[in-house]
Order: sequence, then C-alpha cells, then structure tokens
Amino acid sequence: LKMKKFRKVLDGLTTSSPGGTIGSPSCGSAAGTPTAAPTPREIDVQETLVSENFQLCKTVRHGFPYQPTALAFDPVQKILAIGSRSGGVRILGRPGVDCYCQHESGAAVLQLQFLINEGALVTACADDTLHLWNLRQRRPAVLHSLKFNRERITFCHLPFQSKWLYVGTERGNTHIVNIESFILSGYVIMWNKAIELSTKTHPGPVVHLSDSPKDEGKLLIGFESGTIVQWDLRAKKADFRIYYDEAIHSVSWHHEGKQFMCSHSDGSLTLWNLRNTTRPFQVTFPHGKIQKDGRKESCKPILKVEYKTSRSSEPFVIFSGGLSYDKAGRRPTLTIMHGKAITVLEMDYPIVEFMVLCETPYNNEVQEPYAVVVLLEKDLIVVDLTQSNFPVFENPYPMDIHESPVTCTAYFADCPPDIIPILYSIGAKHKKTGYSQKEWPISGGTWTLGSHTYPEIIITGHADGSIKFWDASAITLQMLYKLKTSKVFEKPKPGEGRAAELVEEDPFAVQMVSWCPQSRIFCVVGISAHIILYRFSKYDANTQIVSLEVRLQCESEDVISPSENENNACFSEQGSHSPQPHHQHPASPGNRTPEGIKDSIPCLKVKDRVVRVPPGYQSELVIQLLWVDGEPPQQITSLDINSAYGLLAFGNCNGVAVVDYLQKTILLCMSTLDLYGAADPYQRLTRSPRRNRQSTSGKFCMRGLSNFYSDSKKRIRTSYQSLTELTDNQQSIDTERSKSPTSDHVNGHCTSPTSQPCSAGKPRIPMGPEGPRLTRRGPGRPPFRKAQSAACMEISLPVSHTEESRENSFSRSRSSSVSSIDRDTKEAVTTLQFGESYGRKSDALPTPCLWVGTSLGVVLLIPMSIPTDQEERMEEPVTIGPSGAVLMLKSSVLRFAFLDLVGALIQSPYEVWRDLNAPEDPDRPRRRKLVHFSPSSSQDACGDGHLAVVCSERQAKVFLMPSQSCLFVHNITESSFVLRADVVSVCNSVCLACFCANGHVMTLRYDHSSEFCMCVLHLMDLLDACVETSVLS
Repeated sequence: LKMKKFRKVLDGLTTSSPGGTIGSPSCGSAAGTPTAAPTPREIDVQETLVSENFQLCKTVRHGFPYQPTALAFDPVQKILAIGSRSGGVRILGRPGVDCYCQHESGAAVLQLQFLINEGALVTACADDTLHLWNLRQRRPAVLHSLKFNRERITFCHLPFQSKWLYVGTERGNTHIVNIESFILSGYVIMWNKAIELSTKTHPGPVVHLSDSPKDEGKLLIGFESGTIVQWDLRAKKADFRIYYDEAIHSVSWHHEGKQFMCSHSDGSLTLWNLRNTTRPFQVTFPHGKIQKDGRKESCKPILKVEYKTSRSSEPFVIFSGGLSYDKAGRRPTLTIMHGKAITVLEMDYPIVEFMVLCETPYNNEVQEPYAVVVLLEKDLIVVDLTQSNFPVFENPYPMDIHESPVTCTAYFADCPPDIIPILYSIGAKHKKTGYSQKEWPISGGTWTLGSHTYPEIIITGHADGSIKFWDASAITLQMLYKLKTSKVFEKPKPGEGRAAELVEEDPFAVQMVSWCPQSRIFCVVGISAHIILYRFSKYDANTQIVSLEVRLQCESEDVISPSENENNACFSEQGSHSPQPHHQHPASPGNRTPEGIKDSIPCLKVKDRVVRVPPGYQSELVIQLLWVDGEPPQQITSLDINSAYGLLAFGNCNGVAVVDYLQKTILLCMSTLDLYGAADPYQRLTRSPRRNRQSTSGKFCMRGLSNFYSDSKKRIRTSYQSLTELTDNQQSIDTERSKSPTSDHVNGHCTSPTSQPCSAGKPRIPMGPEGPRLTRRGPGRPPFRKAQSAACMEISLPVSHTEESRENSFSRSRSSSVSSIDRDTKEAVTTLQFGESYGRKSDALPTPCLWVGTSLGVVLLIPMSIPTDQEERMEEPVTIGPSGAVLMLKSSVLRFAFLDLVGALIQSPYEVWRDLNAPEDPDRPRRRKLVHFSPSSSQDACGDGHLAVVCSERQAKVFLMPSQSCLFVHNITESSFVLRADVVSVCNSVCLACFCANGHVMTLRYDHSSEFCMCVLHLMDLLDACVETSVLS
C-alpha cells in the first residue's frame, strides 16, 4: 500500500484561484461583489490532523466469496477454508473469526488441504503452483511455493499427521512432496508403471488419491478412465488394478480399509471389496428408474461421494448429482442415503463442493458424521446429520448480503446506542424457523470485542426492493432487520394495463436511501421513480398509505434565453385547479390519451386499502412521479430529508420538488432553469420547434439489473480511460456521468412550450388536478438505466464532440452563442441538503435553507420559513422560494457540509424519535422535540456566519456565509473524477474525504494557513474487491 505525506498544493492561492482575488464575484454569488468578510488568516481553524491519521489497512471482507472453487475443513481446530477463482482464500471460524488471504498470481484455487491441527494450509492453484500458508501469525502468509513446470496439477492428498503430500497430474503421474521442506522428494509413480504394461491406452488424469485406512503405506490412485490402482509405496509396485468401463469422479473408503466406494459418470455407485477386485461387490443407480422396456434410464454423473460409518446407525452415503435426465431444469441436489432411507435436498444454486464433518480426524476409526458443509456458487449451507429430518444450521456469517444483488449502500457511525438493540429485537421476530437447534459446528478460532467499538450500521438496498440493516460494530457484520418495500404496492396482474407493458424484472429495485437515526425517519428511492417514507414504531398498526403523485415536466425543445422570458415556468398545466396530493390515480386504460398514450399514471400502484403492518418500519407516505405524454418519468437523482423541518426534497434531471410530509402536501415543484431566475449564469439558446412525438407506450420496456453485475468492473475501467483524455469542461459527460447511479441518458435542457407567466421567486405549483408532474426525454432513449454503483457509470461521449468539450466551463459569456448551452444536455439536480444557513447576503441570522447542487457545477440556495409552534406547523403552510444566490464549481456537485468559523462540523437539526402508535399518556403528551445545532461559542470573536464546504467531481471550495465569498479552492483531480465525497470527523478534527474513479482515496484538511493540504491513499486493489464486497464499496 503506497502512501503520500501531506503536501502543500496551493501555494500562492491568491494568484491561482479562478477569480484572481479571494472573494471575487467569479467565485462568489452571481448577484454582485461580496461584502466585507474575514480573510482566511482571520479565521482561526485549529488543525490537528497529520498523515499518520490516514494509514489505511484492510480489516475484513463481508459477504459470500465471489466464484468459489474449493473447500477444506480442519476437524480439530474446526475452521473452514474457501478458495475462489480469483485466487482468494477465506478462512472462517466462530462468528467474528474471518480472515482473507490472496495469492499474488491471482490464479484460481483448485484444491485446499489443511495440515490438521498445525495451523497451516496447502493451496493448489490453476497456474500449477503449490503454496504453503502459515496461519499461526496475525496475518497469514505464504511460507513456501512449488511450481510444476511440465505437468498440470489435478488432485492433491495430505494424510493426517503425515509429512508427505501426494500430487496427481494431468499426465497420470503422482509426485510426492515433503511438506516440511516443500520440495519434491524424487519419488514419482509413473502412470505406465501404475498400470499393466500390456495396457496400451493412457488411463487419463489422476482424479483421486487416498491412503488406505489399514496401511498408510498403501496409496489408492484413481484415474479418470475408470482405472484404479493400489500402490505399495515401500515395495514400489501395484497391489491390485481395477479396470472399469465407466469414468470415475471420486472414491471414498470404509474406515476398516476393506471396502471403498466409487462414483461414476453414468450416475452409478460401485462398492468394491479388496478380497475380489475383478468386479464390483455392488452396483447401484440411486436415482435410476427401470423403464418399461426393462432398461435403466440414463442419469447424470455423480460428481462426489462420501462413505461414512456410525456406531449407532447404518452407514451414511452422501453424494451430489446422479439425477435422471428425464426432467429439464431440475435443481442441483445433495442426496443422503442412510440405511434404506433416501433423502434428496434441493439447492438454490449449483454445488461447487461438499464435505462431511466427522468426530475424528483418523480415517481408520468409526467416522461418526454429524454435519455436511455444502459450498454452493452463491451460498454456504451446513446440514445437521444428527436429526432424521436433516435440518440446516442457521448461518451466522453475513453470506446473504447478495441474496438479491446490492444496488445501493449507506454507512452510519456513532448511531444512537439504543437503535441497534431495538432493530435486532424487531428483526428477530421475523426470522425464519426450522433451523437446527444445535450450535454452529464451525466454531474454531478466538475473537474478542475491542474496547474502542462504537455503534455502526450499514444499510443495503437490493434489486428485489428489500432493505437490510446490518450491525457493523467491531468489524463483524450481523443482519438486524429486513424491510420489503414491495409490500407497499399492489402486485401487477398478468394482462393488466401496465403489467403487460412494463417488462421490468426488478421494478422495486432500491436506488438510494436516506436515514435519520435520531428521529428514525427512513426514506427509500426506487428505480420506478418512487419514494417511500417510513416511520419506526414498536407497535403494530392499521394504516392507510398516503400517496402523492408528482408531475415534473421539462421539455427539451423551444428553449429560449432566460433574459427574454426568465419568469416563464417549466411546470404548468391548463386550468387553475390546485394540486390534490392525497388523490391517487389508479393505473387503468382510463389514464390514457385518446391516442392511447399513457399520461398522468405512476409506474406502480400503491395499495389503496387499510393494511396491517407489524412493528418496525411502517410506510406513511409514497411519492411517485408520473408518466407524461407516453413517456415514463425520469429517475430520481438526489434526495434529502430533515425530520426537524418535516420536509423531504428530491430532484432529477428535470428539476426539484419539496414535500411537507407532515401535512402531506407539495411545497415546491420547479425546473432547474426556474430556480435561477435572473441569476442564470448560462445562456439558453432557442431550439427548433417541437416535433410530433411518437408514442412509445407500446414499445417501452423497463430495463432490469441482471446484466450489470457481470460487467461492472469492465465499465469502471472504460469510464476512467475515457475521462483521462478530457479536461475540466465536460458538459455532456458531466451531466451524463454525475447524476445518480441509476440516472438516464439525457437529451436536452428545461423548457415547456405550454409555460405560463409566473411571478419570480415563488413556488411554481402545477395547475392540473393530478398534482405536480414530470416529463421524460425524447423518443429513442432507453427509459430506465440499470441501478448500479456510480463508479461503474457508462460515459457516452461522441468522438466528434471531444474537442468541443475542452473549452473551459467558466469562460461562457451570456453574449456568446459558442459558449452557450447548445448541446443536448439537461441540468440534473445531483445533491440536496437541508440546514441552517443564510439564503441571502443580507440575512443577519441563519434560517432553514435547502442547498441544491446541479450537474453543471452550480449551487443554488432556497431559503424557507417554517412555523415553529407545533400546532401552527401542522396547519400553517411552509413558505419557500429561490433566493437567486448562485455559486459555481467545476463539474457536477456531489456534497455540502457546514462548519463554524473555528472549523467544527455543524450538524443538521433533527426531531427526537417519538412512537406515534404508542398508547396515549395524559401526563406526558406526545409533542415534537427538536434539536438544533448552533455554531460553537468559541467563534464569537470571529463574528457571525459559517463556512460552507462544497465538493464537486473535480473541485472543492470553501465559501463564507452570508457574504458568499469564496475563501479557498482546490482542484482535486484532473485525470479522474470523484465518485463519492463527504466531510467527516477524524481525531477530533474535520477533513474532506473523496473516493476517485482511479482507485484513490483523497483526504483534504482545511488549514488556517490559507491552504488545502492533501493525503492520497492508493486503492486500485479496492476496485477488484468491489464485486465481492459491495457492502464496503
């Protein structure tokens, strides 16, 4: 891991900042010259961060190993090892014991062998190399490696307490390796000596090696063709040879060493007795039925068999495969034969490997099997053999993170201490039953809870619409609570209007989440352009879900310059009716225009009846964007919620809307263009007249998520390579890439041919009875993008536009047609944040504000007036309107944060949680309790105001409020772009952390010496880990 020390990056800031002087109009508001403000050296920010605070180290990987290939178990230490196709090895023990190792070569792990009870592991990889790992140290490491240059490794066997490792090859030879020195002993069992000299055909690769339970000097060698040889290691000759006409897949000994069982490619099991090896003692087809003509039906190969004995019962014969070919699409199975009983266990995924866990590590004792570990392609299952119904153990590892593909994640630290226990208690009531009552058998290793732990929660959203809350405290990961957002909606019936046309395999996929741990308000944004607001309650309730439908319309034709008609609204409908937010429009053919084009209907139908909801998160409000003129709604690209204000804001590439979730009303619904008013820094050119749009309702197909998960790594590489060729001004790129991970390709900016005059600075409320509306892009674009990580966004830039995109985005002039926004781009709302701030330069005191960031690098401020009294808050309206304040950055805005003048982070106000379903207490009436954070008292000497940190994909700026003057600027990256950014507290100080597409994590501290200082962590290997550890990415 490479590390760079802090370095000064902006020497002579006054000469390098875009405006030439600090606080110049180019860096501040577009409304004029900033007022007098403290200079950077007058703002005393005491910084304590040093480079040592940012030493990064890997801790643990959560989730199921990606593409597993091999399995091993130490029956004494009771630890499990799983190998993967990418060369990784996961070692698992008791819950909390989890270690990850990686081969430098990245070659697939073919086989694993524990040195039982010795703290060592042998791995055989696809590059024909053997590795010996030392597990006794804090971080496992490779002690020895042995490369086979002329032969391919096919099978390995290491007997218990033996110093010899037997290695079979593709040529049919068997080599013996000294496990202590890890070199070849020179003893080789050549294939032509193992078989009779009269045999002219090659027996094939070695598929099995095992020592005889009766005599460890006898080695049983199984060849793929069906030949089996027992080789006397001392006498260097064969004791017996077996020639069978069916290919062999595996061999398993009886503990007495007198019999062994083979599994074959025709679905048969053969039992051989060493007294007579001329023919099998018994041949069975466990799943082969006798057909009418008397012949056995053909069966699939039995890939592996284990033959285990028990003192108290009949032997166990456990195998995978062997089903008949008569039925297509049958699930993979594990069959357990115990006496005359045959139990077939169906699996959800293909079986990679299985192992029977036994009480003794010695192969010459009665085995006493008690469990079977089954490694599937996407799961790990342990079956209890001690009970007749063979129940499975409840898996304590977080293996089901990707049960449904992860589409978004959120991380929360220092949560309220009571939130984890209450989520766990609620979630425990909904857990599945029928698990084995015995303790998890993989119980090795030791793990202790650290003394410096603090409550951490990770929230994952999934393609099936489910939400999972995970306890991530002290490195471990345990699922607390699961929420299914699909239960809010009706199930589409086959043949029903939208169900027949919406061919979306994941219509409920979660796009983003917003959570306030203090108030326990939770918001979910779905791929079908919907938002669900949940409240937490410890009591069940009967509830009626309120639905708001928003029509947010913005056309890409007939754009005119704001200077000519800057007060025209992009959002208007004919008529003068007020919006009806409580009214829900059912999806039916009646919601179509006479031409059959869908209009004013949502993508999903909310349940319109009273429903019984269990304790936990209960849905209170659903907001849906509507179809407009046959086009589906644009997906939501940004979201913020504030429990103290009782407001929710969201935006997309058309505009922004603010909802009062306490009164269930829509406060603001405006296009991005209307938010500017007279302060629009860009000139919007007149476009060609609107063409007649063809109906797309019959052709519309919502795209699913399944194709994304296989090629995500390829996309991020392609995206980054494309960006290295460009400079800062990337209108079409930035607008395309910087939107939310699931945002769409866009093809124009805001306009409306039917717009009507509306007074500037006031909320634009749509005039239609359906409520606020939203429209979509022109025809020919895929209506929905796959939900995916922002790191994997595709970048679509025509080659012919590359040179055009090189011009500086800040050189645009309102009088220059060349510098106007004349390309097909919409200005998407990329980030939103509520907070106490100064909406106007003339404000003396901070008021509730909404900060809006766009894909063109513009920051807009919207002040609000909210009633403070609880009764007035529920009855009086909230007034809100743009202030005209505009701040500028390079590229798409990602994050806002507020600091006081001594550099302390100012938290957003919140409401203390109260259970609305709790029984009424006359002595303690339920009233809203709000918590507000004011700037630190130690800043009094510095005067009033606060600092606003704004981070975009390319740049970070610090503004002084209320003067809106730009104090500091730092260009974060030129060759890449920032994917995620946040202002975080580290070691009692504050820094800006940025994760870039090139795999770098950059941390920037705000220094009182008028500079940004930076630390760079190189994390290219994190990109390769994203597939397996999406929850951490």
